[in-house]
Amino acid sequence: MTSAGTTPPAHGITTIDTGFQRPRFDAAYLIVEGGRGAFVDCGTNHSVPAMLQALEDNGLDVADVDWLVLTHVHLDHAGGAGALMRELPNARLLVHPRGAPHMIDPSRLIAGATAVYGEAEMARSYGAILPVPEARVVEAPDGCVIELAGRPLHCIDSPGHARHHLCLWDARSRSWFTGDTFGLSYREFDTADGAFALPTTTPVQFEPDALKASIRRLLQARPDAMYVTHFGRVEGVERLAGMLLEQVDAMVAAALRAAAEEDVHAHLVAELETLYRQRLRAHGVTLDDAAIAAVLAMDIELNAQGLEVWLARRRAAG
Repeated sequence: MTSAGTTPPAHGITTIDTGFQRPRFDAAYLIVEGGRGAFVDCGTNHSVPAMLQALEDNGLDVADVDWLVLTHVHLDHAGGAGALMRELPNARLLVHPRGAPHMIDPSRLIAGATAVYGEAEMARSYGAILPVPEARVVEAPDGCVIELAGRPLHCIDSPGHARHHLCLWDARSRSWFTGDTFGLSYREFDTADGAFALPTTTPVQFEPDALKASIRRLLQARPDAMYVTHFGRVEGVERLAGMLLEQVDAMVAAALRAAAEEDVHAHLVAELETLYRQRLRAHGVTLDDAAIAAVLAMDIELNAQGLEVWLARRRAAG
């Protein structure tokens, strides 16, 4: 019997709705093998009850969790890590080497997120970000393999969205846990043609060439599915990858056009709204324009900011 926030597991994988922002927006995952558990991402402090409920739904105790794997340390993926680790006495936290210092001392992470979201939104959505004891943090360089009751889980470096991003390969399900590397895929946009995906840039480390290389590297494993954070399991990965790669190029082109405008941000927002709406219509999405805008409002704003930071970095590099 699963709770309202979970879906029945396949391959021992439970999708957990962390409850962040809106239903079916932000997912974490629980992998169960031989009575042992590993979480992949964890949402915010407010997500801890949903994570613990997923354990109970799967017949596990907090002492049965061996790993909390973070795809990266952005707060919708990792903001609750410190609080959750306090509930998991035997778990270790696996994170990209670039992200590990921010889990041990989150002060810079908090400052950076506050600069993007503001103090009021930080308090409302995330609460206090707690550190993780250094002794419980394990760095995951490219090629790192951990085991969950004999089930190997392989990590690869996957920059593009962030320089501290990893993806996790599970051979049992022939699937990747992709964080934000494989973009966003909201269930509101599913049609008879399947899922729709769009890239996410997010300030401050968007690198289009690196992101495209990471997407192509994921395809080399010939996966059956991707477990994306926003939101859930998606199939038809070759088609989705093509969609993402094309949109990365389109978003970069939009940014370069916007660079010549007086109000770069407003121009970018307008271009992105048009870009996504046109592609969603071509995908067969019948939601009205206002409903599409409501689903994508935050992502369009963050993508515009991420592209602006990329433009500034490009100018500075000459």
